[in-house]
Amino acid sequence: MTRRLLLASFALAASAFAQDTKPLRCGIIGLDTSHVLAFTTTLNKKNLPQFAGVSIVAAYPKGSPDIESSVKRVPEYTEKIKAMGVEIVDSIEALLTKVDAVFLETNDGRPHLEQLRPCLAAKKITFIDKPVAGSLKDAIAIYDEAKKAGVPIFCSSSLRFSKGTQAVAQGSIGKVKHAETMSPASLEKTHPDLYWYGVHGCESLYTVMGTGCISVKRGTTADGKIEVTGTWPDGRTGIYRENKGYGGKAVGEKGEAEIGKYDSYDVLLEAVVKFFRDGKPPVSAEESIELYTFMEAADESKRQGGAEVKLADVLAKAKQ
Repeated sequence: MTRRLLLASFALAASAFAQDTKPLRCGIIGLDTSHVLAFTTTLNKKNLPQFAGVSIVAAYPKGSPDIESSVKRVPEYTEKIKAMGVEIVDSIEALLTKVDAVFLETNDGRPHLEQLRPCLAAKKITFIDKPVAGSLKDAIAIYDEAKKAGVPIFCSSSLRFSKGTQAVAQGSIGKVKHAETMSPASLEKTHPDLYWYGVHGCESLYTVMGTGCISVKRGTTADGKIEVTGTWPDGRTGIYRENKGYGGKAVGEKGEAEIGKYDSYDVLLEAVVKFFRDGKPPVSAEESIELYTFMEAADESKRQGGAEVKLADVLAKAKQ
């Protein structure tokens, strides 16, 4: 390499480093989930190199209007967030004047569409914590409105970014022919069954199986837990099961591998910060909409006594 090329290479690397550490002011909407404490602690107190220059500077506390487990957290979490140097504001509009990027963290998916709209109007890049919405109809509207506004968004569970799951998604065992994942699946009556917590295991399933699921059947395990089987083209299958812990396995062209483990919130936070920096969603709108269609189809199968339900039919109904 010539001296000129070497100097150009150093200059490019220095420019990239400067971009990666440029101050990035983030805000939080909704202080009713433990995620806000985890994210703020990591960004504002731990001083980790991969998060250099990124901090939470402001938060709007109001989250769910009526889910008791969420509402009762707000006072405690507000005080803990304030103790980490975060300014508490009284409106989303006030928040948006102080930040470059937004964590939409309200635990309840139902208010997300209305909470996101000011962010879109202000052109603020936004990460939406799971569930993306409280209904498939709203999930579709969220991605449609973000696209029209030209504002990058993405939604994900931290389970998507666990090391083992990502390795399989990136081809460590070749194309996945069959996968099984499991996670807790506590229910919230205001949401489709799997949106509230089963989304974690379903997200792991979609990370390795990819899009293209044709149909879903919902049943129960021998001990009465939720079991959902999806059929992909070419006879590929994916199964989600309710379980106390997280895990699973994938069977591919080159062997088998463990998937679905929980590796901490930091793996998700790294993906979010990279997204805030480069504006490239690590999960496409198409995949997210199909994931939430899959979970809604599981509810429709339940309503039909375990019948096989086509995702295309569920999606078409939601779009109406």
